[in-house]
Amino acid sequence: MSGSGAGDANTPDELAGLTPEQAEQLRAEWSRELARVEDEIATLRTVLQSKIRQSSDLKRKLGITVWKEITEDVNQGLKNVKESQVYQTIETRVAALKQAVTEAPIYQKTESVIKTTAEKTTSILGGITAGVSNKLGQMRNSESFRSIEERVGSAYENVKGKVASRSNSTQSFDEALRDASRGASGATSPTIPEHKPLP
Repeated sequence: MSGSGAGDANTPDELAGLTPEQAEQLRAEWSRELARVEDEIATLRTVLQSKIRQSSDLKRKLGITVWKEITEDVNQGLKNVKESQVYQTIETRVAALKQAVTEAPIYQKTESVIKTTAEKTTSILGGITAGVSNKLGQMRNSESFRSIEERVGSAYENVKGKVASRSNSTQSFDEALRDASRGASGATSPTIPEHKPLP
C-alpha cells in the first residue's frame, strides 16, 4: 500500500497518524463490516419482498384494492386537514368575511337590483307567452281559419271517397287529389265517365 500520492487526498481522518500496517488492518476491518452490512441489507430486502407479497395476497383475499387504499388515504388526509387548527382558523375567517360581505350595503343593493331584474324579466316573458297564446286562440276562432279547415277536411273526404270508389280504376291518388282540389276551389270541369269512350 502506498502512503503517498492521490490516495492521501482521499484518506479518512481515522487513518491519520496511523502506521501503514495499522491503516491496512483498519481498512480490512471496515471491508468485513461493509460486507456484513450489505449481506444484512440483502437479507432484509428478501424478507421485505416476501412480506410485501404476503400483504398483497391478504389484501386480495379481503377485497382491498389499490384504489380503495388510495381513497382511504385521501379521506384520512382530508379528515386530518379539516381537524387541524390551521383549517379551523381559515374556516372561521372565511365565514366572517362572508358575513361582512353579505351585510355590506353595496351587496344589499346589488341583490335587490338582481331580484328586481329577475322579476321584471319573468313578467315580460309571461306577458309575451300570454299574448302569443291569445293571438293563436283568436286566429283559430277566426272565419278564415275555419274556412281553411273546412276546405282541407272537405278535400280530404273527397279524395278519400274517390280513391275508395275507384279502387278498380287506373286513376292515381295524385289525380284524385287534383280533382278534389279543383272541386274545393269552386272550379268545375266536365266529368267523363270511365266506361264511355272519348268522342
